[in-house]
Amino acid sequence: MICVNHVNHKNQRSNNMEKIDWNVEGMTCSNCALSVNKYLQKEGAENIKVNPISGAVSFTNTAHKELNDIKKGIGSLGYKVVDKQVQGSHAAAGHEHHGHTHGSDGSFLDTNKKRFLFCLPFTLVLMLHMIDNWVHIHWLMNPWTQLALCMPVFLVGLWYFGRSAWKSVINGMPNMNVLVTLGAITSFAYSLIGAIKGWGHNYLFFETTASIITLVLLGNYLEEASISATQKAVKSLAKSQKVMANMIAFDDKHQEHIFPVENTALKEGDLILIKNGEQVPIDAKILWGDAMLNEAIITGESIPVNKSKNDFLIGGSVLESGLVKAQVTATGNKTVLSGILKMVEDAQGEKPPLQKLADRISAVFVPLIIGIAVITFLLNYFMADKTVGVSLMRAIAVLVISCPCAMGLATPAAIAVGLGRAAKNGILFHNASALEAFKTIQQIVFDKTGTLTTGKFVIAAFESNIDESEFKKIVYSLEKFSNHPLGKSIALHWKGTEVVRWKSIEETKGLGIQATDEAGNQYMAGSYKILPNNYKDNNHNIFITKNNDVIGWVDVADEIRPEAKEVLAWLHQKNIKTILLSGDRKEKCDALALQLGIDEVIAEQTPQQKLEKIAELKTQKPTAMVGDGINDAPALAKATLGISVSDASQIAMQSSDVILMNHGLKNLPYALGLGKHTNITIKENLFWAFAYNIVAIPIAAFGFLTPTVAALAMGFSDIVLAANSVRLFVKKVY
Repeated sequence: MICVNHVNHKNQRSNNMEKIDWNVEGMTCSNCALSVNKYLQKEGAENIKVNPISGAVSFTNTAHKELNDIKKGIGSLGYKVVDKQVQGSHAAAGHEHHGHTHGSDGSFLDTNKKRFLFCLPFTLVLMLHMIDNWVHIHWLMNPWTQLALCMPVFLVGLWYFGRSAWKSVINGMPNMNVLVTLGAITSFAYSLIGAIKGWGHNYLFFETTASIITLVLLGNYLEEASISATQKAVKSLAKSQKVMANMIAFDDKHQEHIFPVENTALKEGDLILIKNGEQVPIDAKILWGDAMLNEAIITGESIPVNKSKNDFLIGGSVLESGLVKAQVTATGNKTVLSGILKMVEDAQGEKPPLQKLADRISAVFVPLIIGIAVITFLLNYFMADKTVGVSLMRAIAVLVISCPCAMGLATPAAIAVGLGRAAKNGILFHNASALEAFKTIQQIVFDKTGTLTTGKFVIAAFESNIDESEFKKIVYSLEKFSNHPLGKSIALHWKGTEVVRWKSIEETKGLGIQATDEAGNQYMAGSYKILPNNYKDNNHNIFITKNNDVIGWVDVADEIRPEAKEVLAWLHQKNIKTILLSGDRKEKCDALALQLGIDEVIAEQTPQQKLEKIAELKTQKPTAMVGDGINDAPALAKATLGISVSDASQIAMQSSDVILMNHGLKNLPYALGLGKHTNITIKENLFWAFAYNIVAIPIAAFGFLTPTVAALAMGFSDIVLAANSVRLFVKKVY
């Protein structure tokens, strides 16, 4: 299981490899994430991951810096650090400082809503003077009345946007609040001077100041609600982390008592009772009873699986029928579900290649827009012979219509939805780049055993020259004592058959198992090595002899995964080449390839040869490797994209980029389709973000938009982008 390292520090120093996991409130986009990232780099931190969508920040404090000092430093950027709680810690954190929230409890979202509702009445009254030609409101034309109405809104904006803007400027990473603050302050200052000088209503733009602040607050609130939806799948997983459990305890008379407790209070080793229809409260091992478990929340597979004594239960799964007593095996950050949420969170913090261009532009965007606004003012005033007021309004429109957030959120928003949807369906990505890499894959290499096959052997055929029931009885009685996988499989297959009572029995490694019955007859079950010299037909798995004469043989076959043929057919439809790469005998590999329609077979390969072959294939075209993630680890790591089929409890063992958690290939087309459509969504988002700014800024500069309309358009741009990302939740991906 994946262990999530949670740290709750006071003033102690970190050891050299200590992993810190925090939530940072106040990040609005990748520009903010870049500020936090650069600060942590300056402090000597390594392995830094900053997720602007969820607010998750993780790093390794290799420089031995005091964590409280680092928290204060991040605070000086205009953000706030919150230690994660042990349970439910992976639910996205809320953001208060900049008005952007992705919080699971919605408290900061409500705070932003209250700010907007507070400012709205003042702004609406101020806007009435704009329709003075139709409705004469003489008292509203008084500049001091307008100042009084504008002042509460201006102070809210100054406190809310201004503080963030100032901190971002003095730390060398100006954010979008700088643009909003400049627009509001400029229009307010110009209007105040006009009021003092008595220049008349043509010099009063108090309604512009108020509308900029109010509409940006509205845009932020709507954007936050949209962005919050991108975390829907992850939040639904996180909700399962805090439930009630039936704890078993014993009194001094050894009487059993059951009482309800929150699963957060459970410790490793505690005993719990799980009843029919209840959710498994935490990772545990069954001590008594059996049940049918629905593990869809973890694996994406809704078909219930049978669990009995000594089987492991994954917290968050649902006991559909049965009753079990179990012992807690993991709590808090060590559970499978916490590990999955942590992996998703880390992957969201990764920056895929497409985001790098947007990051570079976002880093210089604010100074660039300020420059364009200054040029807009100068050109309108000196070249177009406009008044100071008109020129200023056009410059302000440029400031407030430009949207660095749209560029910054284009990739993270789509990645958040893609990774969340994948996790909900039993697909885990170690990094966001893997999600994007699916678009390039042109050939897929499959391991054989445990990947295309289940790794469970079944009897394919058998033949004997004695009575069939007697033959089965002898074979079962021999193989039930065998430690060889083939022998165990035969014994399991013919379990329940009558048994022969042996006088003696022993197993010889590499040869087979030998026994003597009460009558003194000697029986053997083993490979072709036990055959008498004159026996010709040696092309079978297990031979049975009686007193050195062959009485029959049994062939076993590795069971092919039921979904393998359908998945490979789908890959061929998509013109993706399929290759079987195995250490098994060529005849077996050829037979399997023929049965499944695999394009190419590379058999009898050692692990080192597999590694070399993957490296060679990778140079030809982008190559994915699908394996069981244990003995295929080097080859999986070498491929363009490593994909492992895994049991959920083994996710920490994988060296692959992608894990199919239902222990099968069924979700491979889903993963490929989701990767490609996430990439399409990112491109659509980036196109919208760039096109919006390229078109909107000149329109504002030429005076076709008022600052009020510009502020509304700026908020709308982020909402469109978020909505397009959320569409990926329901989009058909394959």
